Amino acid sequence: MAGTRTTQSTNNGMAIASLVLGIIGLFVFPIVLGPIALILGFLAHRSSPSGLAKAGIVLGAIDTILGIIFIATGGFGLIG
Repeated sequence: MAGTRTTQSTNNGMAIASLVLGIIGLFVFPIVLGPIALILGFLAHRSSPSGLAKAGIVLGAIDTILGIIFIATGGFGLIG
């Protein structure tokens, strides 16, 4: 039982980390934090599917897309 609880806690921790990074990535460094949130979300979801992991995956994808758009447009006129 102790091994199962530790695994569940680790997966829940990865899901929470994915969610937090996805939220922070909306405001800072989306091109860096987005893929990290995606990876953590997929790992957590593969082990034990949860809403937190799904939310982290969605936010990570949004962050990544926003980061790519930000780079492609030259920072929305904020850079150079």
